[in-house]
Amino acid sequence: MKLKSLAGLGVLAAIGFASCQSETKKSSSADSLKSDSAEVVKLVPDSFKKEIDGKQTALYTLKNKNNAEAIFTNYGGRLVSLLMPNKDGKLVDVVVGFKSVGDYEKSTEPYFGATIGRYGNRIAKGKFTLEGKTYSLFTNNGQNTLHGGKKGYQYVVWDASQPNPNTLMLHYLSKDGDENFPGNLDVRVTYTLTDDNELKMDYEAKTDKTTVVNLTNHAFFNLNGDGSGEILNHKVQIYADEYTPVDSTLIPTGKMEKVKGTPLDFTTAKTIGARINDKNEQLTFGKGYDHNYVLNKTKAMGMFHAATVKGDKSGIIMDIYTQEPGLQFYSGNFMQSKNTFKTGAKDDFRTAIAMETQHFPDSPNQPAFPSTVLKPGEVYKTSSIYKFTK
Repeated sequence: MKLKSLAGLGVLAAIGFASCQSETKKSSSADSLKSDSAEVVKLVPDSFKKEIDGKQTALYTLKNKNNAEAIFTNYGGRLVSLLMPNKDGKLVDVVVGFKSVGDYEKSTEPYFGATIGRYGNRIAKGKFTLEGKTYSLFTNNGQNTLHGGKKGYQYVVWDASQPNPNTLMLHYLSKDGDENFPGNLDVRVTYTLTDDNELKMDYEAKTDKTTVVNLTNHAFFNLNGDGSGEILNHKVQIYADEYTPVDSTLIPTGKMEKVKGTPLDFTTAKTIGARINDKNEQLTFGKGYDHNYVLNKTKAMGMFHAATVKGDKSGIIMDIYTQEPGLQFYSGNFMQSKNTFKTGAKDDFRTAIAMETQHFPDSPNQPAFPSTVLKPGEVYKTSSIYKFTK
């Protein structure tokens, strides 16, 4: 996260927004394109039109010159689909998701593709203290608060606009006391699909009262395609020499420990499944990988190079760059086959991963961690890029 004074803040890269009305026809067997990795299903815009909390939801499609697509709904600011070319040039949907807004509403997993806030990841026992005042949040993850509480940003209808085929802007005013967080937080998120097959995520927020902020996107990736099966043969490299170990409730202990000599070491590329079932307390706590990595500040693209992931069947490579200090690697350990993806496949155990660029979990209670405090007159501003090659 970058904090800048209002006086020193330049004009945010002016990426405008206007609603996108796709003319996609109703899905049929002819609309399902086969690749050697997984099925690609065309989405029906009418299935994403609904009034929720007095606001209209819709589907928004970003396209680039390579025919890649990033498809969002403003319900939860969700990335529903992301079509990228595989090693044979065929489009693969590398993000798992649903075919309708109703499916997202009823999903037992609330975070598929969502824009996460006000605070991504966990806050211990739902409490933190700012300027001498203790705030108590709704605990929705055992004794802890996860991803903003009971009604995090994944459940709100964002104001959306799209001025061109490449760009979507989302806006949400999170009012003072929203989920018991202090301050009116004005949030703007810009998603841009570049002609270099990059999905760029730009976040900005301002507050009128001291608060904590940690925004991210919770896309669930399977680089072999939505519905293609387990991700255990994906290769992962994470540019981090340390991680923040957790207790049995997945709250950081406050320490930063070396990954070397542990199954959490991805300093060189390894398959996710190579050591995921090793006897290790941290893997037991997370039921696999569900850990924050302390990025080692390897520079690339003018940012920190966070990770490289490669799909074993598709050959698609995803490189992640960020201005954030951490990356939460989650290996789909709590997927329970209770929901049906747009391809008709179930959300089976470890059939997708999340790679969330963010500040560290429980930072409001961990003084040694980089601060997530935002004060009036400051601007929260951070960017991440997910770049796809083959």
